Amino acid sequence: MRFQLSGDQRALRDGVREVLARRFGPRELRAAADRPPALDRALWRALGDAGFFALRLPESEGGVGLGLPEAVLAFEEAGRVLLPGPLIATHLAAGRVPGAATGEAVVTAVDGGLVEWLTEADVVEGGGGRGVAGSGAVALRSVDPLTPLHRLPAAPAVSAGPEAVPDPVAVLLTAAEQLGGATRACELAVQHARTREQFGQPIGGFQAVKHLCAELLVRAEVARAAVYGAAVTADPADIAAARLLADEAAVRGARDCLQVYGGMGFTWEAEVHLVLKRAWVRTRRAGGGTESEERLARELLSGAGRRGVGLH
Repeated sequence: MRFQLSGDQRALRDGVREVLARRFGPRELRAAADRPPALDRALWRALGDAGFFALRLPESEGGVGLGLPEAVLAFEEAGRVLLPGPLIATHLAAGRVPGAATGEAVVTAVDGGLVEWLTEADVVEGGGGRGVAGSGAVALRSVDPLTPLHRLPAAPAVSAGPEAVPDPVAVLLTAAEQLGGATRACELAVQHARTREQFGQPIGGFQAVKHLCAELLVRAEVARAAVYGAAVTADPADIAAARLLADEAAVRGARDCLQVYGGMGFTWEAEVHLVLKRAWVRTRRAGGGTESEERLARELLSGAGRRGVGLH
């Protein structure tokens, strides 16, 4: 099967990439990382004007009227530039929370007892209907300077019940962001390997560095096929598999990129460490890898049972 983007999908991806490059390039990323976490409301509204949050909202409700594959393409681009903010929660709230679709409102959500961007959000969803802002939420020191976190006190309404089951769309869009991060890590590694010289030649000429860059690309492309495929089927098992592959591509890719950069990658002068830190934070979202592993295990067990295959 030939699995390629349509002309409209390529135009959407390029359009989102252009908007983000203009509004949140490397310079803006560095500036945001160097100051206390604060959402750029003008950028948020610009995303709303571009239809980012209303991509899957029907046209009859003021949305763009596209589907899950198009949302995946948009969130991949957001992940590629490390765009900060509760993007997925706001996207999922479009059409339900006033102002979410247009970027006038910032919506975040309780996720496994954690809340991203709590102090910047206009609306906090989840938490069993409790008042989150006054519930004793404790600020955490996030490993990612662009993802402020709060932890809610343990409560049955947060740790169990229907709220504990992650939304498959949130899982897939997180995988799309991870795919974007893996792509960014690959781009940074290749760029550095071409320009950094040792012993009179670019380090990309050395076999060990070549292998690292090749492995970066392979993991990213395998994850891309899985994420794009899951966006088409919307099957929970496909989404779980895509999430696991995207998490691996993002985290291992950022680590390998650090290896290409050497000691420089761990300094604030390079952005590679920001790619790794964001990948770490994303692995905890929407059930994390554990929930995806459990879902795949259940699918394998039920499939074996249907075929009458015994497990020994």
